[in-house]
Parts: sequence; C-alpha cells; structure tokens
Amino acid sequence: MTQENNPYDEPDSRTRPTGAPSHWVTPPPPQTAGRPPTPPAQPRPDPSQEATRITNPQVTTTPAPPPPVAVTPPPPGVHGLEVPSATDFLDRRAESAGFGPATWGWRGAIRKMSGGLISPKMGQAEVAYEQDRAMIQRDFDGPRTIVFINPKGGAAKTTGVLAAGYTFGTVRGGGIVAWDNNETRGTLGIRGMRSTHRNTTRELLDNLAAFNNVHQSRIGDLGAFVRSQGDAHFDVLASDERPDVTGQIHADDFGQVHQLLERFYKVILVDTGNNMRAENWLAAADTADLLVVTSTVREDTGYSGLWMLDALQESGYADLKLKTITVLSDPSPKVDTNLARDLTEVYQQRTRGVYRVPFDPVLVAGSTVQYSQLSEDTKMSWLKACAGMAHAL
Repeated sequence: MTQENNPYDEPDSRTRPTGAPSHWVTPPPPQTAGRPPTPPAQPRPDPSQEATRITNPQVTTTPAPPPPVAVTPPPPGVHGLEVPSATDFLDRRAESAGFGPATWGWRGAIRKMSGGLISPKMGQAEVAYEQDRAMIQRDFDGPRTIVFINPKGGAAKTTGVLAAGYTFGTVRGGGIVAWDNNETRGTLGIRGMRSTHRNTTRELLDNLAAFNNVHQSRIGDLGAFVRSQGDAHFDVLASDERPDVTGQIHADDFGQVHQLLERFYKVILVDTGNNMRAENWLAAADTADLLVVTSTVREDTGYSGLWMLDALQESGYADLKLKTITVLSDPSPKVDTNLARDLTEVYQQRTRGVYRVPFDPVLVAGSTVQYSQLSEDTKMSWLKACAGMAHAL
C-alpha cells in the first residue's frame, strides 16, 4: 500500500537517512546498562515568542479567599425571638390600659349610678382631653423656652403667658416660670399674684454672682426674686416696677438671666415688649425653642403679627413656620366672624397651627388674673393650645 507524504512533516537530516520515506520513525538511542535513559531534547524556543514573554509577562496569582460573612447572633429567646424587657412589659401594659373608664356625660353618669358595675369607655371628647394632658406632661430632653411675641400692644401677650403658665403649671405640676422680658417696664408682675418682695429682673441681675457656684446655689434662693403663683404651680419673674430705675435690659442681660433660669426650670415662658428692635427682644427670639404669635380678633393686631413674621422671615430666621404657632383670642363676646375666619386662614399658612381662645372677662379686665374664675371654655382652649406647644417642642 502506498502512503502519501505528510505536508506538515519537517525533514530532519540528523535522524532520517537519505532516501528514507517521510513516515520513517527515528529509533531511540541505545540504553547503557545502569544509566537512566537520556531525556529527549527539548525544542529550542522561538526567539520571537521568547521576546513576547519578556515584554508581556503573565503573572499568575492565586485568588484571595472571600471575606468571612459576619453572622449576627440571634437575640436571646426561644427560636431566635426577642425577649421583651421589664420596661417593654410595663409600656405595653400602659398602652393597653388606655385612659380608664368614662367620667364625663352620660357614660360617666351610668358608671356612677351603677357603682362601677357598668363602666363605659370614654367618649371622643374625654379621650381628646386626656391626650392633651398627656402631651403637656411629656418629658423633654432639656429645658424649653417659649416666647410670646407681637409688636402691638393689647395683643394678649401678657394674658397669654399667664394662661399658659397656669395650664403648664397645673398639668405638669410645677417647674414653670413666666418671665417679663420687657426692655423697660411690663405688666406681667401686676397681672400675676403679688409677693412679699418687690424684686424684679433688675435686682436679679444685680445679684447674679450669688448663683455663680452651681454646687451651692439652690432653687429656693430664687424665691427672693420670683413670685409664686400658688395653686397655679408656676413662678413669675417681673420686669422693672420702680419709677426711679433707668436703663434697659440688653442682650447680654437676657443671656445671663436665661442661663440661670434654665438651671432651675423645665419650661420658660417669655413675655416680650413691643419693640422688636430692642436687644432683649431679638435675644429672646434667637433663643426661643418655640414662638407663639398672640393676636386678638382685630384687624390691627392681626396685621401687626403678620408684619412681624414678614420681618423675621426677611431677617433670615430658619424654619420660621415650623417653630411658630398662633393663638387668636376673642376681645369681646361677639367678634367679626369673617375677620376671624380670614385671620385663621392666613395664620394657618404662616404658622404650624392656630388655636382660638374665647372671650373671658377675667383675662381682659386688666387686673390680677384669678385662675379659679376662668371659664371652663377658656381652660379647655388653653389646654389644647398648650398641648400644641408641647407637641411642637
């Protein structure tokens, strides 16, 4: 049988005899006894390929093992379920308990007549009342300052501070001070209950050194400068009352007094004057955690409050709407309903909430405010307004 030559075979003159066919296989060299066979010669590398390996070396690396996966151990408990703490248990019990049985209206009457055998749940109005009280009683993570503002006289700033002091004081149980931050002479001191002393902010400023030592000064030492409001459970720090006192309260004065009051009170209610360019007025606005725009349902006081908000906005006060609420008070038994609606609408757009307070002769008489004589509607309205303040804080 004839075999064809393989075109891809290279001739090798060293191993193939002349004239041998192309398929002839070179026999292996003879082995010498006792010596291992000589390994076949390795082919000589191609110079062009060798240059390629030198200029472009291929580095073979072993891939790094993947990082270990962090496994979070399950919380203690059965089958990985979280075990409630003792505090969680009490919180859940308090939530499930609610506000208790009804005491108002026909629900409360049925419970009273049945001797508690029939105990209906609270109605919506009573639940809202308890929720407002709970909001006012909430804990803050530090002292809070609420500043009542309107550059117009007769805008119910002073009466608003007193009503808020009464509400916060009676519901929270104390830790409240109402401060007359008028640059000269205000009326908060004469609208509140009198005291055995006549000291004011001016005398407190003259004696601040007595409170420098935080380890020795006590809240009882402030009793020589503030005026207790009895059953209302709050104090009043009056402004200058002596006719011979000259000078004004400056921004530094405000800062020193405010820093002292923060050491001893949880809620500071600040009554301001009518000059929003005064140093202490601006210092109060800068320090406030919450601004309360007070206004009566009158066009002039309503306009004055809006003008003030415009001025504060242009001055660069950040988040003005979020840190401001409005309290609208009726100055008489009958008010212009259209004006009341318009003022409510515009202040709802400028502040985070508007709260209406009905007319109360105790608040508008100009004399000492007798809290026990306030109408139930007034008390309930201020309860809701103060709950809105606490929520904003």
